[in-house]
Amino acid sequence: RQFFGRQPYRSRPRPSAGSGFIIGSDGYILTNNHVVEGADEIIVALSDRRERVAEVIGQDPLSDLALLKVEATGLPSVNLGNSEDLRAGAWVIAIGSPFGFEHSVTAGIVSATGRNLPGGEARYVPFIQTDVAINPGNSGGPLIDLNGKVVGINSQIFTRSGGFMGLSFAIPIDVAMEVVEQLKNYGAVVRGWLGVG
Repeated sequence: RQFFGRQPYRSRPRPSAGSGFIIGSDGYILTNNHVVEGADEIIVALSDRRERVAEVIGQDPLSDLALLKVEATGLPSVNLGNSEDLRAGAWVIAIGSPFGFEHSVTAGIVSATGRNLPGGEARYVPFIQTDVAINPGNSGGPLIDLNGKVVGINSQIFTRSGGFMGLSFAIPIDVAMEVVEQLKNYGAVVRGWLGVG
């Protein structure tokens, strides 16, 4: 204003960052919906520094999941585990890009399973609660058990400061893969609802 007078405020596009993981060698990638929501363009950076433009196959805000696809074949994909087998006290690790620091690994234990959180997704996702350090940029990354299998998708933290405070929450992989099947087949998720009080 001092130099140019009163100019109308124009918002500039801002790059956002998050994590994700390849669930199929044919280029399917799973991440959080809030990582890609409202994006004009999604660029996936692979671990070997290659970059690919990703197409959104489907998004589900209620479970906070998004399925992406890149044009590639023969990609290394993760091994999927069974989140039903998780118990409190089990060791898990998270891989992601907190604050842009790529391929960061943090470790902790499962604090609880089947955790309900306030908000719309509370009805649909029985979260895995952990004490694994999760920060901005970790969202959408895998939660892995000690057998090297993905058991969850790091989704959110409880915080009063904006940073990690010892409580993080992941979407169970069993729930996520049910959503993935519907996103692959229909591009959206259809749920039944029984209105009983």
